[in-house]
Amino acid sequence: MSRWVRSPFFPIWLATALLFMASPLVSPGSLTESGLLGMVPFAAILAIASLGQTIVIQQRGLDLSLPGMISLATVIVTKYPAGDDERLLVGMALVFLACIAAGLVTGIAITRFGITPLVATLGVNALLVGTVLALTSGTSTASSPRALSSFALARTAGIPNTALVAILLIVVVALILRTTTIGRRFIATGSNPTAARATGIPVQRYLIATYVVASMSYGLAGILLAGFLGIPGPLPGDNYLLPSIAAVVLGGTSLAGGAGSVVATSVGAVFLTQLVLVVRAMGAPQSAQLIIQGTIIAVGMGLRLVPWRRLLDSRPSRPTPFGTPTRPEGGEP
Repeated sequence: MSRWVRSPFFPIWLATALLFMASPLVSPGSLTESGLLGMVPFAAILAIASLGQTIVIQQRGLDLSLPGMISLATVIVTKYPAGDDERLLVGMALVFLACIAAGLVTGIAITRFGITPLVATLGVNALLVGTVLALTSGTSTASSPRALSSFALARTAGIPNTALVAILLIVVVALILRTTTIGRRFIATGSNPTAARATGIPVQRYLIATYVVASMSYGLAGILLAGFLGIPGPLPGDNYLLPSIAAVVLGGTSLAGGAGSVVATSVGAVFLTQLVLVVRAMGAPQSAQLIIQGTIIAVGMGLRLVPWRRLLDSRPSRPTPFGTPTRPEGGEP
């Protein structure tokens, strides 16, 4: 139990529990069935997007292409099918092809040309946003196919389908990272790339694969978002960059790379979504929501500078006469 409490991923579980306990006091009805069913789909989509951001941060990066990729996914999956359910699968395939292309461009720019992740992902995001504006002329996209909307809005065994997709994806990724050789090499690459390279791990391949997988998670989030909203705006991905980073920070993933938890990140996404709903119920404007998210990131990064383990491990020494050290019974002084 003490080991779990000392884990960097424990605080977000505690904070989320406290938030849900306090929510009815400031926002009556927030924990009713309708309130939870309205919150869970948004939390699930944010969790899927934050999953990609988590693995990128585990590799000592920060993915700023997330808004563009989500927005492009919503455009492709609505504009290509044009309301025809029979063309939906092809539209989804085009989304993932675009994700793979964007991830490859980012990964190659970082590994082959030495461009920093911030600059590389910012440039790719500009390309993606430009493509979105060229396809939509800056106006709202077409409506999503009926099959996609029906799936995104439906529930299975009382649980929203978006949440089931998020849970399945998170469980699969968590198992891969914790129990497979690929996962262990991935973590080693993020913790110390130089040492990983010295042991024969193909660091560049892992970095490229990281950005491809992350981009595909953004694409999946965009597909579900398009189905849930029906007619998404021209750039709906803009609302997910800061929350995705905040969810990762809240989840306890180290910004120095290596250590991280996609499960804790998903809990952070739930915390943020519920917090936004409570803040809105209190009548706070959009500016207050952005201030809260920015403050969470700043506080989360600041708390990492506190030596929690040293403080928890410290024990007051037992006073002894004349300053002689204590010793176990029957032992030598």
